[in-house]
Amino acid sequence: MDTPDKSVLVKVGPDALLADVQAGRHTWVIDEPVAAGGQDRGPTPYDLLLSALGACTAITLRLYANQKKWPLEAIEVRLSHQRVHRHDCEKCEMTGETLEEVHKELRLTGPLTEEQRQRLESISSKCPVQKTLMSGLRIVTHLLPADQPVSN
Repeated sequence: MDTPDKSVLVKVGPDALLADVQAGRHTWVIDEPVAAGGQDRGPTPYDLLLSALGACTAITLRLYANQKKWPLEAIEVRLSHQRVHRHDCEKCEMTGETLEEVHKELRLTGPLTEEQRQRLESISSKCPVQKTLMSGLRIVTHLLPADQPVSN
């Protein structure tokens, strides 16, 4: 049985920060704001990272509520990203002294009990994308010869 290709191909040309992205049969663009040298023609890389986490969170909550037959009518997840200081200290700008932090707000609508709402909040941290981000993700890079296309 053939397994579908799970890779994502990203291409950036010589003149712009605009990235063309292909994942299976889906395509989109990623860009940077004008202030950062981009053309603001698409979401930023961090926008997509937060989108992946938010979508996974909402889908996980929907699946859980459906399985439990709970009256969850709608889910909204708002996310933001920032760098924060690890401690108040003189060397806070040094490498390793800041942390990446994501704030996640959940709005769960429907006639849920407080116990159900609390359980859904707990379940929200169990989505696969959040688990991946929290696991100490390892990224392995392979440099290909300039004349060899990336595999697809």
